[in-house]
Amino acid sequence: MSTTSDARPPLRERKKQRTREALLATGLRLFTERGFAATTLDELCDAVEVSKRTFFRTFAGKEDLVNAPLHDLWTLFLRELAVVEPEGEPTLAEFLRGVLLTTLDGLTEPDWPHRVLLSRRLAERNPSIEADGLYFCDRTTRAALAVLRERFDLPEDLPVLLAIDVLIAVFHRAQEAWAAGPATREGLREHVVAAWGAVPAGLDAPLRPTGPTGR
Repeated sequence: MSTTSDARPPLRERKKQRTREALLATGLRLFTERGFAATTLDELCDAVEVSKRTFFRTFAGKEDLVNAPLHDLWTLFLRELAVVEPEGEPTLAEFLRGVLLTTLDGLTEPDWPHRVLLSRRLAERNPSIEADGLYFCDRTTRAALAVLRERFDLPEDLPVLLAIDVLIAVFHRAQEAWAAGPATREGLREHVVAAWGAVPAGLDAPLRPTGPTGR
């Protein structure tokens, strides 16, 4: 039976995590207060008292730092996707939804919701951050497909990719609605559930003209 101390990461890993935490917290604060483009990498590294070499061992760039809160979510999602066992015989879409909700439940860091909010606001004003997020999103989709292919007997890739795309779109729409209210993890989870419930209605909604048509 392992003790609590046995379960702790090695000292080197704990130091790396503390450095990442300091860079992330300070970076989001400085970018929000001074502006993303106006804050140089030198200023950020000086504020945290680390070298640029250390920064680039932690993040690929400023955009990668800003997107880190959501990167953490989807990285954990991929880990959960590899180990969560389906209950009963769910559809692929139901399974993906369940894994996403399990992932949100596992993000217990108190500052995570606030950081997601700051990240979102910075991305809205800086296209390079949005572009970095889209690139990460595509890589996550391909990684999720690989995990699912390894675990389950699935149809051809296209339906699976579309199911993952819908899941990510649901999360993005839920995040939009959540950002207008209190930034809590529980609130984000509720918006994901609500947005997921709206998917069938949106896809199956009949198209009716708003007024008389004619030539």
